[in-house]
Amino acid sequence: MLTHLRPAITLMLGFTLLTGLAYPLAMTGLAQTLFPAAADGSLITQGDRVIGSSLVAQPFAEAAYLHPRPSASDWNAAGTGASNLGPTSALLVATVAERRAAWEAETGAAAPIDAVTASGSGLDPHVSPQTALAQADRVAAARGADPAAVRALIAGRVEGRALWLYGEPRVNVLQANIALDEGFPMPMPRTDDTAAE
Repeated sequence: MLTHLRPAITLMLGFTLLTGLAYPLAMTGLAQTLFPAAADGSLITQGDRVIGSSLVAQPFAEAAYLHPRPSASDWNAAGTGASNLGPTSALLVATVAERRAAWEAETGAAAPIDAVTASGSGLDPHVSPQTALAQADRVAAARGADPAAVRALIAGRVEGRALWLYGEPRVNVLQANIALDEGFPMPMPRTDDTAAE
């Protein structure tokens, strides 16, 4: 019996070391060498502070910022995932209709599909160029900026297809919002000079 168990145990230990330790360490080292930013989570920093990742959406609700896609996980990376509601779900239909009505009331334009539906992960950091550009007037008004200049900035942030073939053109919401802060700083709140008199 030991003659049958010895090869099985040896193979199990050998493959555990190979596939459970050596291979992951080699891939981690290769990723850190070739793609260090991506291997570390594509973190975005301002000064010495991490403010987010270009791979994970964040909730932006203020009028001065582009808003991301709705999130099924409420932007909680620990609970990512879709709602698992199918196209015949009354709850999904009602939720999308509510989002569509809010979008159209805010922008005065028909809602692009990604403005009213959550992504599969619930954390998609991108919106379509149509969704981003439709928010330009609201963002410009909140920042006291020229709407055409805000549209131009957003249009300049459109990312093309990967390898000119995969995916769709898209705008990374966090990176676009950082560019908006740099290009069109928020107006300082006015102080009431008469209160001091």
